[in-house]
This record gives sequence, structure tokens and C-alpha cells, in this order.
Amino acid sequence: MPDHTTGTAERIAPANGIRLCFTTFGDPSRPALLLIMGLGFQLVHWPDEFCRGLSERGFFVVRFDNRDAGRSTHLPGTDYALTDLAADAVGLLDALGVERAHVVGASMGGMVAQVMAALHPSRVLSLASLMSTTGRRGRGRTSPWLLRHLFARPARTEEQAVERRVRLFGAIGSPGFEQDVAEIRRVTALSFRRDPDHRGVRRRQYRAVRAAGDRTDQLARITVPAVVVHGTADRMCHHSGGEATAAAIGGARLLLVPGLGHDLPPGAWPTIVDAVVENAHRAPGG
Repeated sequence: MPDHTTGTAERIAPANGIRLCFTTFGDPSRPALLLIMGLGFQLVHWPDEFCRGLSERGFFVVRFDNRDAGRSTHLPGTDYALTDLAADAVGLLDALGVERAHVVGASMGGMVAQVMAALHPSRVLSLASLMSTTGRRGRGRTSPWLLRHLFARPARTEEQAVERRVRLFGAIGSPGFEQDVAEIRRVTALSFRRDPDHRGVRRRQYRAVRAAGDRTDQLARITVPAVVVHGTADRMCHHSGGEATAAAIGGARLLLVPGLGHDLPPGAWPTIVDAVVENAHRAPGG
């Protein structure tokens, strides 16, 4: 594996014809664990301490900005598919000299992780799908009143972005866990500075999700150890999406977390980290 800085220093790598921004945590000689974030979100939305918690359990953790997010390549006016996002992630593994990785995805990132496991099985050691779904109609539905948050006009100022994000997480966050509002404000301000020209990102990524349709048959191809984690209080993606995902993947384990919404509150980290690590250890050599 090539030398590169570990910790939170950002680097850029060529991947699938574009450039992806990434950071790493832990020892590069350890098994790689790739984190894929959701629609319109950035690598910084994987909390540093969450990433360190995984690295301390024996993994080389890699998080990155999907195309059209953060400091990765933006593609205004270009449509793409979940398969392209999965190919991007595989390209990043190539750039890092990683043959196979444990893959963890949240929300849209869970869909991308599922596609990786289905279409690039030789590159995936295990799969953890968090707060995601299969694309089947009626499963993982979003409360209609939340859609206005998804498709609101982009914030024009950092302050506006912060206040909107606080309201969003007030709506989709976990009623069963304490919310760190100060951290939400900090990370939102950081993400705005990393990508102030974020117009159209959500719509382009949303089109990729919609165009993928029902992927249930595709998920049936997955043979790596899989765990599906979903909150019972998720209003952005109803837990029926997680149940459908686990049912579609042979041998998948389903973990429904009481009171968890569509976020990563600190109080839920031990449960999620344990689930990811235990599933990774099910993989040969994991």
C-alpha cells in the first residue's frame, strides 16, 4: 500500500475518472474499512470520534466525499447512477492500494455500499448498511413533510446553512438519544466552507437513487457477511427499508435500534460500532 498520511488530513485521489477527497484513521496495515456517506453529505459527517472508535477496534478507516460533494469532483449538468458512485468507491480503493475492504454506508451511502457488494464482490469483505433501503416501493418511505427539507433552495450564507441543518436534524434526528446541537452547528459550518458552491448536488444524487429503482434482485447476489442497522424512529427512511434490505440479502443480520432516527448521535455509536465490527469479524480473515 502506498504511503499516505493518517489522521484527519485531507488528500485527493484519482478514482473512476474523477477526483475524490478522503481522510484516513489508523494503521494502513490493518484491514481497510470504507465509510460511504449519504445524499448531499460530506466526509465530515462521519464524526471523527466515531471513525477513531472503529480504528481503535483494529481497522484502517477511510472516509471520503462522494462525487458532487465536499472537495471531490462536482459534475453540474451531468446525470449519473448508483453504479457510478460504487465504481468511484472501488476506484478509491485502487488508488489506496486496497484489494478488499469492509464497506459501511449510511442512507444513500448504504445503497452505494449494497451496489458495491453486489457488483464488485471481489472488492468487499463485509457490508454494513445503515438507515438505508432497497428501492422497493412502499419500503423505507420518507414522511412527506420532510421532503421540503431535501429540496429547499441552497443556503446562501453559512449562518443560513447552519440554522437549516439544525432544523433538519430536529426533524429527522433520534428522539431516543441526546442530540449534540453544538456539533451539528460546527460540522455544518465546516461543510459549508468546504463546499460553498453546492447547488444541485442533492437533486443530482436523488435522481441517481430514483433511477436505480427496486434493487431487491440485485441485493440477492450479495454473499459477503452483511448487517443492516436501522432506527425504529427514522422518519427520513422508515425502518421497513432496513427490514426489506435484510430480507433481500441471504444471511444478513438485522439490528433495529429503538429511538434511533436518521442520524448518528453519540449515544448510538457504541451500538453501531459493535454491529459493524462483529459483522466484519464474520468475514474470512476479518
